[in-house]
Amino acid sequence: MILRWFGRKKPEEQARKDETTAPLPEAVPAEPAPAEPVAEEPVQEAPVPEPATEEPPPPEPVPEPELPPPPAVETPPPPPIAPPSEPEEREDAPEIVRDDLPAAALSAEEEKPKKGWFARLKDGLSKSSSKLTEGISGIFTKRKLDDEALEELEELLITADLGPTTAAKVTAELARTRFGKEVSPEEVKATLAAEVAKIVGPVAKPLVIDATLKPHVILVVGVNGTGKTTTIGKLARQFRAEGKMVMLAAGDTFRAAAVSQLKIWGERTGCPVIARDTGADAAGLAFDALEEARRQGVDILLIDTAGRLQNKAGLMEELRKIVRVIKKVDESAPHTTLLTLDATTGQNAHNQVEVFRDMVNVSGLILTKLDGSARGGVLVSLAERFKLPVHAIGIGEGVYDLRPFDADQFAKSLMGLPSQ
Repeated sequence: MILRWFGRKKPEEQARKDETTAPLPEAVPAEPAPAEPVAEEPVQEAPVPEPATEEPPPPEPVPEPELPPPPAVETPPPPPIAPPSEPEEREDAPEIVRDDLPAAALSAEEEKPKKGWFARLKDGLSKSSSKLTEGISGIFTKRKLDDEALEELEELLITADLGPTTAAKVTAELARTRFGKEVSPEEVKATLAAEVAKIVGPVAKPLVIDATLKPHVILVVGVNGTGKTTTIGKLARQFRAEGKMVMLAAGDTFRAAAVSQLKIWGERTGCPVIARDTGADAAGLAFDALEEARRQGVDILLIDTAGRLQNKAGLMEELRKIVRVIKKVDESAPHTTLLTLDATTGQNAHNQVEVFRDMVNVSGLILTKLDGSARGGVLVSLAERFKLPVHAIGIGEGVYDLRPFDADQFAKSLMGLPSQ
């Protein structure tokens, strides 16, 4: 009480008053205090992009160690491109050929067929045989063999491209044995098959390779489109299957497609191919190919040639030049000259034999595309007229569709008879 009278307060009340009054002056500076750091924070956030510029460098050094491998991968491709032109690569080709490369290189379409050769030959000659068998059945169904029937038969044989000489000989033999008698179509076909076999039998000769020659040079000639290049590829496969070293020469420098096709066959069969640019001198290429084949000890050299029959004079000179140049290396070469003929051309094949026989010394024939023609009988007329050996016949595009010519099988297939 006395303190109140003199205007003084108790210590507790004084403390309470101090607590209420103390925060007032502190609250004023407290408000600006948080505001100041807020203003400073955005200033510090501005340099944040600096670490972003520092992040790209780390990923860049990571791919750098991976750069050396690509050059190592790019270096192998040149060797496979070199074989056609680089002699060093051609030297290695025969070593690769020693493996079972042809069998591995064949595609599914080129695998060995399941049917036997006679069955495929009969199927291939179905167009020719059906024309003959149907005609024979129409002539000799319940009918005697008289002059009229013989005349109809002879005309049928001529239209089947057996030729007038062959047709007359065959019908004469049939008249000698069965004239005036009733004959069945089967008897007529059997007699015709026997006569055809007699005519083509002497020319059915396999292609023989002289092992003493290194290499045995085979010159392949023929009109473009008769299957020269494909025939060369098929022959190469057969020779390779026999274990022989084979080299191919793309002598048809007039057509780029022929060179490319022969290179593909070379890859399939594992045979080195000697080629030049389109338009190059074919004789010079043949000379280089023979020199290279001798250097590598190749067993067989197959030389492709151009077949521009429309330019007979130019083609004749080119073929003669190839032969002359080859003889400069080997006087006995070419050891075999094969002429490929397309069976679909019919009697025009006779003209081709005459032309090429005058150009070069044709030593044998290969008849192709018998499966695509109803004129398979042209082979009989060719044998009758020219007496040239028929080494092989083709009945398809597959690598196994070219086989040595068998007279008996051909005659029976031509007449639609079963093999006995």
